[in-house]
Amino acid sequence: MLFFFCSCAKAEDAVVVPIDSINGKKVLIVYLTRTGNTEAVAKMIQQQVGGNLVSLELQTPYPENYQATVQKVSNENTSGYLPPLKTVINNIQQYDIVFIGFPTWGMRLPPPMKTFLTQYNLKGKTVVPFNTNAGYGLGSCIDTINQLCPNSKVLEAFSVQGGIERDGVIFVIQGEKEVQVRLSVNQWLSSLKF
Repeated sequence: MLFFFCSCAKAEDAVVVPIDSINGKKVLIVYLTRTGNTEAVAKMIQQQVGGNLVSLELQTPYPENYQATVQKVSNENTSGYLPPLKTVINNIQQYDIVFIGFPTWGMRLPPPMKTFLTQYNLKGKTVVPFNTNAGYGLGSCIDTINQLCPNSKVLEAFSVQGGIERDGVIFVIQGEKEVQVRLSVNQWLSSLKF
């Protein structure tokens, strides 16, 4: 499932829209970011729905060099290796809704997000994916999430083009792009049935 908006708007049009269907539910927003774009979307979501914001960090971080990271992730995907997380989330059972944010890496869900979904039991929870990518979309990410969360209610994903790191385009969700993404996030959130 994918919910994608692209709109043109002015900064003054970016307003917070209350999400009534979340009232009374505990929200966790977990995200993985390399260039800051997924983090920017995570913060937009938190501004709309509240909840706790958690950045996934690895025990052994990926290399700073983009090509070295691409190779490492490719090897992890090929071998099925799930890198251990430094991030610890206590009492995950207290949350009703878990937003999971990630970039698309090699048309797949990044290994650290697979680690998170494998390590934590999200049975009975509503899982809400959101994504940034280099223009190629979600790839197989949603299929993997559905496989790793068979007993969760997985809602429609939000996906937006972020940077293109291989081309040196890193953080792009700022200025007019930030306004457009914020409007799209607000529309997406308002459309969801929690």
